[in-house]
Order: sequence, then structure tokens, then C-alpha cells
Amino acid sequence: MKITVIGSGGWGTALAVLLHKNGHQVTIWSFAQSEIDYINEHHENALLKGVRIPEEIGLTADIAQAEEADLVVSAVPSFAVRQTAEKLRDHLREDAILVSVTKGIERGTAKRMSEILAEVTGHTVAVLSGPTHAEEVGRGIPTGCVVACPDEKIAETVQDVFMSPVFRVYAGADIVGVELGAALKNIYALIAGVLDGAGCGDNTKALMMTRGLTESARLGVALGAQRETFAGLSGVGDLIVTCCSMHSRNHRCGILIGQGKGVQEAMKEVGAVVEGYYAAASAHDLALKTGTEMPIAEAAYQALYGDMTVQQAIEALMSRDRKREVETNWLLG
Repeated sequence: MKITVIGSGGWGTALAVLLHKNGHQVTIWSFAQSEIDYINEHHENALLKGVRIPEEIGLTADIAQAEEADLVVSAVPSFAVRQTAEKLRDHLREDAILVSVTKGIERGTAKRMSEILAEVTGHTVAVLSGPTHAEEVGRGIPTGCVVACPDEKIAETVQDVFMSPVFRVYAGADIVGVELGAALKNIYALIAGVLDGAGCGDNTKALMMTRGLTESARLGVALGAQRETFAGLSGVGDLIVTCCSMHSRNHRCGILIGQGKGVQEAMKEVGAVVEGYYAAASAHDLALKTGTEMPIAEAAYQALYGDMTVQQAIEALMSRDRKREVETNWLLG
């Protein structure tokens, strides 16, 4: 296939390398000519050090070149999805397959990435997600993920395009659950970092991750997702990998906050988009809209956007009224 990857960040670049190895003709689009110049000079992405980008992979700052693509991968940060989709809209073939690999929720509208892309372009959108650090995918380390699309044929086509001996892809239809699991886990990865930075132990982090997953599933079901999806790769799988790895920028940012740095200062030091910060605000809005109880995500929102300290957030969560676990764990059904 002829494939255009929209976005020259670490994740878009890693997928471009993977797709090239799978035998496809790949072009990376970047909004910044400076990024293209850097890749041309160094044959690697500054955000993906050590991963060589083959010369056969095309590079362009002209989004009109997407007109030649059989499949287009949207890999820009969540805050740029809408404006990039508007640029892309007139350059998508009617029969082109559109795949979103961005994890996030749009601030203000609380829309998922596939909803934005479908709304702007009129295309049916597939979503590829899961526990997938770009650094590891780029180096060919065995990885598993899931592609979700209401159209089964599109999901299976995308599955075949990305599948390789080191990149296993499962197919499904629950696009709502896959996207929400991917987006909401960024909040809990940020919190996991905060707990590490504040000196809490593994017990605390395991408690937060388990109950955070329950919160995600609870909100997902309220928005039409399948509960079981959150027990899969885009749910618990993605949660584990981002909460327990220094590859995660959300986790790294959280550590800095837990050590006492201000939120904006910590995000600046990380030097890349911290999706969990934006997802916390969207989760707050969605929880209010649906009447969903999300105490951990709400505490994160108050600490990130309000005046609650980390210690106050921990104390508030630990002093909540007692509950019965089975009756409050939505993953158990």
C-alpha cells in the first residue's frame, strides 16, 4: 500500500518504520520543515534516538501528497487533530482508509479522536491502540495492540497492514472503549509518577491503578463502551505500560510534580506533550456530564487545575467512605 503518516513525532515515526519494514511505500508528513531537515540530515527523529529512518521513507511538508495514499495514519497530538484534519480533508481519496493512533480527548468538546476525524473528513475511522511505547516499536521489540472499527472489513484490513512478526494486532469493534481506555490511562500514568515522586510505594501505585481502571470502565460503560474492553490491551495493558515505565512522558512529568515542581514547570521540563494533563480536564467534564463517580481522576483534576496539594489529594482518597469491592468494580460485571 501507499501510506501517509500524518505527524512526525516519535509514535508516527515508529509506525512509519514498522510499515516500511512490512513492505509498504511510506511517506511521513510534518507541519515543520525543520523536522524534515533534521531527519534528512541525521536519518533519525530527535524524539526517537537510536532508531534509523530508512532513506526509502518519504518526507514532506505538503499535506496534499496524502492524495496518493491508500491508507492515512493520523499521528498528531490530540490538541492538533482537529486543525490537521481540516487541512487533510480535501486531500483524502474517497476510498482511502483513515487510521487514528492518537490517544486523547479534545478539550472543550470532550470528543474522542475518531469522532473529530469522522466529523471533519466524513470518513469511517479505525483506531489503533494498546501498550505501545514508540521507543520499543521503533526498535522492533515484540508488541501487541488492537485495532477497532465499526466496519469489520476496515478493521481486518488495518490489522493485515500493521501485523508483523514483532507487532501483533487484534481486531475489534468497540472503538469507544478502545479510545477511552487509551486516553484515560494517561491520567493514571501521571498520577503514578506523582506517587513515585512523592515517595509512595508499590502498594499505593497498585491501589491507584486498579481503582483507576475501574473508574475508566465505569465512564466507558456510561458512554456506550463494552466493559470487557477495559480488561484488554487498550485498557489494563496500556495502563500497566504507562504507569510502570520511564518511557512514559506522563509518568516522568508526574514524578517531577510529586517532587514538588509546579505543573507547568514539570511539563516544560519533560519537553513533549503530556496528554494526561489535558485528559484530566476532559474526564472531569465527562464525569459531570454522565454523573459518573471518578474520585481518583477528580483528585488529579483538582491537583492539576485547582489548589489541592498532592498530600491533600492522597488523604482525601484514603479517607473516603468504606465500600465493597465487587459491588464497585465494573470490570467484574
